[in-house]
Amino acid sequence: MNGGGTLLKVTGLNVAYRGKGATVHAVRGVDIDVDSAEIVGLAGESGCGKTTLGSALAGLVKPDSGTVLVRGEVRGSGPCRAIQMVFQDPHASLNPRMTVGSAIAEVLRVRGMPPLLAGRGGASGPDAGAEVLLDAVGLARIHAGRYPHELSGGQRQRVGLARALAAGPELIIADEPVSALDVSVQVRVLNLMADLRREFGTAFLFIAHDLAVVSYLCDRLYVMYEGRVVESGIAAHVLSEPAHPYTRALLAAVPDIDRGLARRPREHAV
Repeated sequence: MNGGGTLLKVTGLNVAYRGKGATVHAVRGVDIDVDSAEIVGLAGESGCGKTTLGSALAGLVKPDSGTVLVRGEVRGSGPCRAIQMVFQDPHASLNPRMTVGSAIAEVLRVRGMPPLLAGRGGASGPDAGAEVLLDAVGLARIHAGRYPHELSGGQRQRVGLARALAAGPELIIADEPVSALDVSVQVRVLNLMADLRREFGTAFLFIAHDLAVVSYLCDRLYVMYEGRVVESGIAAHVLSEPAHPYTRALLAAVPDIDRGLARRPREHAV
């Protein structure tokens, strides 16, 4: 893990989708930054551009203009090892014909063993490293031999996190990672992300429409509306004293922002 300071700095990012006779400006002049080991929220309703922004930062979508700096250096085109992405639907992102252990070990074989595995017992090769990573995300090593369809939604999301960690990233972009999960399972996955930040120093850009989970997990918050960032700041301050009408409207749509999301000890989840 590198030292502290600014990990990601994005300036004037623009992304447009062009079709027959129409252009959709999904991201419009966005400026954001993420520090080392920080959890930053990116909130907004569906269609506001937050997923497109996350995909652009991960190198999955090519920006039309703007600058993305990682540790002060311009990020090249295509995926970046320092930035990995966890998707909303982990089942769709996992190969149904590969065991979850094989899916994680494949990353280790291609990318090499990341520094975060150094000194961890049993991580002497890709297969053993996969088991260590499964343990790190709260899954028993026996899960390495199972296929995605044999796991629950929460377990599959943990596998997605383990596979992202296998690349040794400094930043994980988590795109609506708990929106499809039951509330009790949401809490466990959110707690896991907080644990991974503390244990490995991994930063997160947490994309969500649910301000309750943003309030629970995030240090700072950016609010997006129609492709632009309309408000930003310390998450607790933005949510307690929103300055922009859109942020106030988002808050008004949350029935209970403190809906029992309480920290729990880390545990193996089902």
